[in-house]
Parts: sequence; structure tokens; C-alpha cells
Amino acid sequence: MPPSFETPRLVLRPRTMADLPDCLAMDRDSEVVRYVDGPWADPAAHRAFVEARITAAYPAGLGYWTVRTRAPEAAFLGWVLLIPLDGTAIEIGWRFTRASWGHGYATEAAAPVLAHARDALGVTVVADIHPDNAASMRVAEKIGLRRIGPDAHGAIRYAG
Repeated sequence: MPPSFETPRLVLRPRTMADLPDCLAMDRDSEVVRYVDGPWADPAAHRAFVEARITAAYPAGLGYWTVRTRAPEAAFLGWVLLIPLDGTAIEIGWRFTRASWGHGYATEAAAPVLAHARDALGVTVVADIHPDNAASMRVAEKIGLRRIGPDAHGAIRYAG
């Protein structure tokens, strides 16, 4: 199980089945999943997809972190991931509710996950971002990833 993290405004803890309703609700917003392929239009397939991601056995130190504001409200904001990608790389990624956009939460949440990958796990990570997703590219750059070009599927690859 991956470690938990705290930042000045946020708490990141390993994602559990208790987070399923919030994750499903977030993904139902077409703007949130605009640049991400997935089974969003099929409720049963969507639920099965998210459940599989929550219950998967990831290598030590990897997985998904649910991101919430600090108590007392502990509002669900989204998640950050650090998972194997195609068996050859470790991917970092994030998804946040539309209401949380523009507040710096993605950058604040992704930074300790990236530091964990580098410092505790000793791995370099990649982020493959849709070429029209300028906001995610800004997050990648703010946390210190560098653009290295397109991946095999046309996404913009960042590494660091």
C-alpha cells in the first residue's frame, strides 16, 4: 500500500472502495474526462473499470491516492496515480473535480507523489498528456517534469 501524504491544504491517502462514489461522480462530468479515453458512457463498465483500479495489486509504493481537503470538511477533490505503464515505465497522473480546478490542488497533490517516486522508489516517471490539455501540461511543468515529445499514441510525454 502506498504511503499517505499531507500538504498545507490537502490530505492524500491510498484510494479505497469507500472512494468509489466520489470517483464515479467525478468521471460523470464530461469536461473532467474530456481528454481521457474510458468507459464513461456505460455505467456498468465505468463502475467495473474504477473498481478494478481500486482493487488492483500494484507494486510496493505505487497505486492511487485520493485527494481531499484537510478536515473538518475533507472534501473530495480527485486523485493522483503512480502506476506501471506498459510494463516499462511508471506513470504519474491526476484527475480532479471541475469545482477544484484553478486552485493549484493538482500541482500541490502531484508534487509529493513525484518526490516519493524519485526519493523513496528511485524511479523516473512519465506523464502522457493529451495535446489539447493545456492545464495538465502546466501541472506537469510546475512539478518539474520536462516535455520530451509525443508518445506512440499522439499524447505529449513528460518525464522526470
